[in-house]
Amino acid sequence: MMKISKYIIAASLMLGSFSSYATTIDTTFHSDGNPIIRHKFTADPAAMVYKNKVYLYTGHDEAAPGHNGYTMHDWTCFTTTDMVNWTEHLSPLNVKEFKWAKADAWASQVIERNGKFYWYVAAEHGTIPGKAIGVAVSDSPLGPFKDARGSALVTNDMTKAVSHSWDDIDPSVIIDKDGQAYLFWGNGICYYAKLKSNMTELDGEIKTIKLPHYTEAPWIHYRNGWYYLSYAYEFPEKIAYAMSKSINGPWVYKGIINELAGNSNTNHQAIIDFKGKSYFIYHNGALVPDAGSFHRSVCIDYLYYNKDGSIKRVIMTSEGVKPAK
Repeated sequence: MMKISKYIIAASLMLGSFSSYATTIDTTFHSDGNPIIRHKFTADPAAMVYKNKVYLYTGHDEAAPGHNGYTMHDWTCFTTTDMVNWTEHLSPLNVKEFKWAKADAWASQVIERNGKFYWYVAAEHGTIPGKAIGVAVSDSPLGPFKDARGSALVTNDMTKAVSHSWDDIDPSVIIDKDGQAYLFWGNGICYYAKLKSNMTELDGEIKTIKLPHYTEAPWIHYRNGWYYLSYAYEFPEKIAYAMSKSINGPWVYKGIINELAGNSNTNHQAIIDFKGKSYFIYHNGALVPDAGSFHRSVCIDYLYYNKDGSIKRVIMTSEGVKPAK
């Protein structure tokens, strides 16, 4: 349950209204197992390790109780130094920041380059039918973030591998060892492309990767000589992954690492290393008995690798992880 810091409680009492004051300051809480955040619905986690701290960015499910549909307007930001004691920060980004977008603060990821922070998001385009990828920028990982382009980075008329209008979602980004940045995304097919050094323009053609039973939610990471491309598999979604010695493939399918996540049809992952341990961050629908697919909650469990670099199957737990030291 959420435990507000003594400082905030005292401040709220002085002002006479905790609820109104809490909207203007950061709050702290301790996570007692999974889901780690229980005072609001959070989905589509992405995590970044920066200066010995984990920054967790999520979507925010706001659908009315029992409503079977996504209602998402902004993104959230949480930080921790031990994976169990968290600070919730003011929302650093709202879909309204993108003047070209009309709705839907869908899955996203933040990455740092040269002291700036770039936030890649999926939203519904206002004039070009379908979902689109945008990018915002800030001098701080806590924001506020501003639209870096004034236009979408990827729009539905740029991608033709599948015919539906929501194939341009779920961006994931990596900066390779040689400094080249890549953007991965897609529903129904996995797209990827190089990014220019300014991180706000594509650099060359959009390519596709064929992966078994690929649905959406690509997450790209590198560890000990291997590139890992994990993704949502089938629907309802599990998480599977492939490995490669090159970011351009060939990718070798390795299997499922996470089973169906509670009563949520979707499954969306982030994978990080922090203080000597590997973590698998995902969401489920555990906080509500129905419509969990639209009222999701972020969870964290340990991730383990085999000696050959392959990933062991994730064990989803109610207890979650212990404090990182």
